[in-house]
Amino acid sequence: MKGLNVISLGLCCLAALTSCKEQTTVQPKASAYPLLTLTKESRTLSTTYSTVLEGKQNVDIRPQVSGFITDVFVKEGATVRKGETLFIIDTIPYAAAYEQAKAAVATAEAQEATAALTLEGQKALYEEKVISDFQLQTSRNSYLSAKAALAQAKASEVSAANNLSFAKVTSPVTGVAGMTSIRVGTLVSSAMTEPLISVTDNSKMYAYFSLTEKEALRLIRQYGSIEKTIAAYPEVSLVLSDGSVYEHTGKIDAISGMVENSVIRVRAVFDNPDGVLISGSSATISIPYTVNDCIVIPQEATFEIQDKIFAYKVIDGKATSTMITVFNINNGREYIVESGLSVGDTIVATGAGLLREGTLVTDAASSDDAAATGKEGE
Repeated sequence: MKGLNVISLGLCCLAALTSCKEQTTVQPKASAYPLLTLTKESRTLSTTYSTVLEGKQNVDIRPQVSGFITDVFVKEGATVRKGETLFIIDTIPYAAAYEQAKAAVATAEAQEATAALTLEGQKALYEEKVISDFQLQTSRNSYLSAKAALAQAKASEVSAANNLSFAKVTSPVTGVAGMTSIRVGTLVSSAMTEPLISVTDNSKMYAYFSLTEKEALRLIRQYGSIEKTIAAYPEVSLVLSDGSVYEHTGKIDAISGMVENSVIRVRAVFDNPDGVLISGSSATISIPYTVNDCIVIPQEATFEIQDKIFAYKVIDGKATSTMITVFNINNGREYIVESGLSVGDTIVATGAGLLREGTLVTDAASSDDAAATGKEGE
């Protein structure tokens, strides 16, 4: 009987200890985080590239003949028209050479006419067998020589006329004149290394920038060819060096077909009707990209491990890490998800870098609502 009491007492103690242990076991508490259920959205993003502006044409004007400058008509920084005279090189020697060339042509024409008459006469005599075949051929050769001399004289006349015209230096394009050190009395020649002046056509401005080979290949694959890529490009904006946005948008009009130093050159063209853009100035090209029906998540909802991006999906109340891929362009606040997440998934919206795999999470918004309801009940 005593033994039974001892056993009963032991079982009661064991039951009491087990009950105490069960009472001291605490279930893990879920942490409150902002959660986001994913839906389809649209975003317009932009990417920027540094550029240096160039005029449509930048022409270095050089002398084609030698001589002293006798007149300077161009004003530095002024707008000049195509064909407008900028400088005059001493024309006296070239005018004299032109007159000599014209005189030489007149002499050659007379000699050619005389040789032609002689040949006609010799032909008549030859038909009457008065002269020999040798004499007729000699007359014919004299005529051909006179004809060749006339052609040579006319060529010299054209050359002399060109030299005379080159003494008047004109602008080949309409544009803005640059600076020049040329003054009246300066001796110039076609061997000069420096131009007389430069004229820049700024009616349209070119902005050159570079795409990485990877970016260019992605675009070409997306649209099918370089020509289709150019046609599909949206209008681009230009941010000037003072931070202002240029009032006229531009258009991509050329993509290089050659990779140079792992990049591909691209050109945008902008109208410059008011002359606001200046050749040689720096600016930034801004290209918009519109992505429709995409999944957008905050960058705060992600963390990176070895250049791979992860987000936490909430599965059965637990944070489960998921690797994702994102669109290569972003606005600095959000990512456009290309794979790894689907519409309807719930993710941790902020503080992903502080979470651990498997952490129990609850929606912070629901917790706040519950707390507010409790206070109202009190």
